[in-house]
Amino acid sequence: MISNSEMIRIRRQMQRRIHDVVAERRRARIAEARHAEPAAGTDEAETPLTTSV
Repeated sequence: MISNSEMIRIRRQMQRRIHDVVAERRRARIAEARHAEPAAGTDEAETPLTTSV
């Protein structure tokens, strides 16, 4: 049988692991978005907006 303190320790360890996985996935999504963003931004930079008055 698992003692109460051991159960708390296991639960905290699992929460840390879940938190680490979620953070890693978030970093990966941000990195992918940053990688894709400059390609989209270059098209807009090449065609400047002109306004005639």
